[in-house]
Amino acid sequence: MLSNVNVISTIILAGSVAAIPFRVLPPQSKRDVNPALVPSFGWESGVNPDGTGNCDGAVNGTNGKPILVPCQCPPNSTFFLANLNKNVAAGFVITNPTVKLSFPTDNSTASQLARLNAAAVTLQNLEGPGVGCPISSTTFSAQGKAIGAETSTNGSSSATPPLMSTPASTTPIPAASTTPTDCGVLASTAVPTNVTSTNISALPTDEQIAALAPPLGWQAGINPDGTGNCDGAVSGTNGKPVLIPCQCPPDQTHYIANLTANIRAGHVILNPTVQLTFPTDNSTASQNARLNAAAVTIQNLNGAGKGCPIVATTFSAQQKAINAESTS
Repeated sequence: MLSNVNVISTIILAGSVAAIPFRVLPPQSKRDVNPALVPSFGWESGVNPDGTGNCDGAVNGTNGKPILVPCQCPPNSTFFLANLNKNVAAGFVITNPTVKLSFPTDNSTASQLARLNAAAVTLQNLEGPGVGCPISSTTFSAQGKAIGAETSTNGSSSATPPLMSTPASTTPIPAASTTPTDCGVLASTAVPTNVTSTNISALPTDEQIAALAPPLGWQAGINPDGTGNCDGAVSGTNGKPVLIPCQCPPDQTHYIANLTANIRAGHVILNPTVQLTFPTDNSTASQNARLNAAAVTIQNLNGAGKGCPIVATTFSAQQKAINAESTS
């Protein structure tokens, strides 16, 4: 994944005045977040292990059964909070720098959703770009819905923006071992949240989008298990393909149509807080931006977080190849 991560180091300058040693420190770094404002996982790891490294998640799939998650998810709260503090201080996910975040402290709907998003993208990138735990190992999605419902009830907003990373099951591209088996999976949004609407004149043509859209690299319906799940494009830590909904990935026509609509809008139409760009040059950043646009498109095909998981594609392998080439 992204290999060049900027590490912020503290520089201490030593000096003396009237023989009294002192240190000149850089400006005060951002304080740690208030733990009371950190969204709770609402779930514990290790629930109902199946013997293959998977356990029940906090969210049920379309078959009414819990979506499987890695048994180590969600993580230890101390470890999670330490990572969240680092990310908030940096303004982006340290292990996946293209993923921006904020952690406002007021109680507005937007701020509550921003905090949920910060927690979600931290969770999904704990060990590296997309290497973490799926959202379905938490109740973040339900919390986002509750915030939106409360806002609508109070009449302050009739259309609360959906949570950036709140799927019905699980954003740059998720790890195979941390992706749930439900189509409503959202990975880790690798898109800067400070991107504004793209100038129409700078938008790519339909032909450019079709030509530059990252290939899905996989077909739906491979090796069905009889419960609605099929083999995905990526193998888990047990060496077996990660299971995905048999209807994933979508057909090429549906994929390109949705991707084009999202690019024209500058954000995912069915999940407007997720912004995207689709540059047409061949730089590493632009190739990754196109991969991200494709990823968030398939993850939100039918609504906020209701789509197909990244492991239904070869996007992760494509991203590794792009970044490997840029460092070679």
